[in-house]
Amino acid sequence: MSVSTAPVTHLARPHRPVVVAGTLGELRGPISGLVELPLRLWWQPQRAFDLGVHTMLLWMYENVLREAIRVDELRSYLDGPTLARLWPELNLPRGVRTAWEARHPRLRVLAGA
Repeated sequence: MSVSTAPVTHLARPHRPVVVAGTLGELRGPISGLVELPLRLWWQPQRAFDLGVHTMLLWMYENVLREAIRVDELRSYLDGPTLARLWPELNLPRGVRTAWEARHPRLRVLAGA
């Protein structure tokens, strides 16, 4: 019997692997103002998020975490300290939450898991 050493791939949704930043410190996206996501990350006509409105901030983070396919997208739109602060409130697919908490155990502690 052989044991696989291949890394586990978590999925954000079918056929979409979760992308996880190597460190939370590399996430230096905006922390205030209006942010317009590209059509690839948010395909609604109104793509601007007011980061001063808590629900819009949560919504933007959830979408970026779920839809990102490159680490540079995470770096451009997420902020590490803000992500850590919001983590317990984010409504994420199980695969996204599991992948991020596996790479960043601090998030699991913040979520109370």
